[in-house]
Formats: sequence, C-alpha cells, structure tokens
Amino acid sequence: MEIALLADMVKELILDNEEVALPGLGTFVTEVVPASFSDRGYTINPPYRRLSFRERQGSDDKLAQLYSKANGMDLETSRKIISGFVAGVKDELTKKKAVVFPGLGRLRATKENAFFFIPDEDLEIFPYGFGLQPVSLKTHEETPEEVYDAVEKLSAIVDVPEPEVKVPEPIVESVPEQEEMPIELVSPAPAAPETPAPPEETEKTAPAAPASNTAPETQKVRKKDGRRITRIAAACVVGTALLLLVIFIILSRTAPSFTDSLLYTPEELEIINYQDTEK
Repeated sequence: MEIALLADMVKELILDNEEVALPGLGTFVTEVVPASFSDRGYTINPPYRRLSFRERQGSDDKLAQLYSKANGMDLETSRKIISGFVAGVKDELTKKKAVVFPGLGRLRATKENAFFFIPDEDLEIFPYGFGLQPVSLKTHEETPEEVYDAVEKLSAIVDVPEPEVKVPEPIVESVPEQEEMPIELVSPAPAAPETPAPPEETEKTAPAAPASNTAPETQKVRKKDGRRITRIAAACVVGTALLLLVIFIILSRTAPSFTDSLLYTPEELEIINYQDTEK
C-alpha cells in the first residue's frame, strides 16, 4: 500500500462523509464555511468546505470497508492492512515532522508531536460549490472630473429651498395698494379756504404719506433679508456636504480601517479580519 492510495481513499470518502478516521493516528474532519468577506470587505468569497485533522480516535471503519470492497478481501484483513500502514505513517510523521498526502495536503507535527493538517489550495471537496468564484466589489479610481461632477450633482440636490421663498410674494404686493388710498382723499382738502378745518386735516394727513411709503420699503427690505438668509443657509448646507464628502474620500484612502468601522459591524469586521489572516 502507498501513501497516494491512502490519500485517494480519504478524498473519495470525505466527499460524502463529515469524518474519516485513520486508526491509531486521528480523524480527518470537514466543516462548511459560509460565504465571507476578504480584502478589507471588497471581495465576497463563496462558501466552501474546510478539511482539518484532529488527534481524537474515530470509531468508523470506512477506510477498511472501502479497501475490502476494492480488493475483494474480507473486512478483518483490510483492517489489519490499514492499521499497519497508518502506524508506519505515524512513525514517519514523528521523525520527519511532515507527510505529504498527494492531492489532499500535508500532515505535519510540532516539536511536541501535535499533529495538524494543511490542505492543498486547490482542494475541492464541496460539490455544491462547484463553479463558484469570488466576486470583487472594487471599482476604478475616481478621477478629479468625476469627483467634480458628483459634487455638482450633490449641490443641485441640496439647493432646493429657493422656490419656497417665492410663495409669499403675492401677499406682499397687495399691501401697498390698500395703504395708498388715504393719499387720494387728502388732495381735495385745500379747496375750502374759509374754514380753518382743512389746514388741520392737511397737517394730520401729511405725516401719513411717509408712513404709507415706508411700509412697502420695510417689507421689501425684509424680503431681501429673508432671501439673503435663505441663500446663506443653502450655501452652508452645500459647503458642509462637500466638506464631509471630501473628508470621507480622504479617510477611505488614508485610514481604511476607520471607514471599515463605520461601514461594518464588529461581527462583520471580525469575519473579514479572520478571512484575511487565514488566506
């Protein structure tokens, strides 16, 4: 029996089973890893099946059954052959600290003879994930022209309070017409020179003219002040939005970890960092 044959048997069994035991050595264990993020959250990785090795003894007899069926021998003889070969693999692993399973990966040992498994990068043991590829969310870098166009569109969206100022204009124009009527009534008063009453009326009505003239001027000034304040407020809003956009773009280039903390929850960041370190 050769190590390549043992590796092929393990790979064939692991496609349909979660565990495959090597008698006297340990157990190959699989687990399905869900889809995850990597590359600072810009790449979506499809789900896959991870193969690892644990030093706990399994009770299954899958290897012996497969070997017995393939070679047409009894199960007890197959068990002895598998156990003897695995014992030799364990001795070589203890001495050389590494055993290669062709097409599967490498089984290695630490100085304290703790065993662990490193699967091949192109190992495929997840039939349901066949054909799935990582998806990149990265786009091309924005040019200054594109940034300027985005800012212009943003300012056009933010600068909307101006139409609201035009609504009260018809009400302001109707007020001076009502206040100009007393001026026409004062003009016939000088036609009666014999009585002293008309001079008193002219004296009383004369100051009314400036009042009627000043009222529209005051309203026009208030109207201009209101428009000026509205424009200043709109300019402040646009300026603030532009400043925040520029700050966000700078932070995304200089401090991506900070922007990641704004875009993702701590759990998502933990998954992202875990996938980055693993790969």
